[in-house]
Amino acid sequence: MNLIAIIILSAIIIEFILHFIADVLNLKMLGKSIPDSFKEIYDETKYLKAQEYLKANTIFGWFIGFFNLFIIIVFWFSKGFVILDNAVRSLNFGVIPTGVIYMGILLISKEVISTPFDAYHTFVIEEQYGFNKTTLSTFVFDRIKGLFLSILIGAPILSLILLFFEYTGQNAWWYSWIFISIFIFILQIIVPTFIMPIFNKFEPISEGELKEAIMSYAKSINFPLSNIFIMDGSKRSSKSNAFFTGFGNHKRIVLFDTLVAKHTVNELVAILAHEMAHYKKKHVLKNLLLAILQIGIILFLLSFFISYDKLFQAFYMEQKSIYAGLIFFSMLYSPIDFFISIFIQIYSRKNEYEADNFAVITTKNGKALIEAFKKLSVDNLSNLFPHPLYVFLNYTHPPILARINAISTI
Repeated sequence: MNLIAIIILSAIIIEFILHFIADVLNLKMLGKSIPDSFKEIYDETKYLKAQEYLKANTIFGWFIGFFNLFIIIVFWFSKGFVILDNAVRSLNFGVIPTGVIYMGILLISKEVISTPFDAYHTFVIEEQYGFNKTTLSTFVFDRIKGLFLSILIGAPILSLILLFFEYTGQNAWWYSWIFISIFIFILQIIVPTFIMPIFNKFEPISEGELKEAIMSYAKSINFPLSNIFIMDGSKRSSKSNAFFTGFGNHKRIVLFDTLVAKHTVNELVAILAHEMAHYKKKHVLKNLLLAILQIGIILFLLSFFISYDKLFQAFYMEQKSIYAGLIFFSMLYSPIDFFISIFIQIYSRKNEYEADNFAVITTKNGKALIEAFKKLSVDNLSNLFPHPLYVFLNYTHPPILARINAISTI
């Protein structure tokens, strides 16, 4: 085992241990009394149910984490990467098809391994706590659709990236960066318009008090809005949500049907005000540009390591290849990605506070936003007292009590 292998293995194990410690500390926060601000809508029985839900998900997460760590180590040190490479090379399909097949087999294998765990989570844990609405046929067809889209979209993209790195030398990283950047912007158009409807139905909101209130608010903040959709979220879960997606004429405000059923008009407007704030504050654009910048940095570093002898030696590979280099570099990059993700989450939590602030000021109804957040937390059995380390490592949104306190001071 060389130094590169030690670095990668250590990083994988340390990250696992760090998340495990955060989980343990998070569970130790359970047992606190219901906050005064929640006592009107949270009874003791449901509060206890939320704590049991957190325990169930945490323990299940540990099992998945241990299992995945075991699989990675066994596959790696039993020379699985080498065995697969030799098998794929024996097909004599050429450099690019060989690379697509190699990476495709690894990704499909990962999907096959994760499917039983996803099924257990959906049909056992989510079912036990009253969330699951997914039928077996919906679950199966979701996987088939996802796999089909991965092949349809992923294979051509991967082929082009392999082509750049195989034949364009030092220019490969920025050729790939330009191509991926353009594709990311294209995705903002095709995802809400063509891909999301493959999985869910999106019905335009009907005429009435809710639509009038939303349109009136959008006009008051000069937010160009023509598309408000209700999504059949109840097809899969009783949990509620809302989101904003897309750009220009393809942007959409989407409400889950479960959300509409559980909230007042004022609360729904407050929730959408928060979503619109991300657009008005340019959070969506900034996040997109940050993602593109991060991809550029990754590709630049990749250009130095993709043919690095010691990287291939770490995985017992004697024959170097671009496709294997992509896989191995992604594992080498994981420690950097771990730290970057922490800063991205800090930035994301800051944006959420900004969006809350914007929503309260523009709707002049902080109480409605607080009530909406409280209902969402109760209905989704959210953890009201996450440990600070767990928040630091995992949360893209601030804890609900911190958000309520911040809104109360506006």
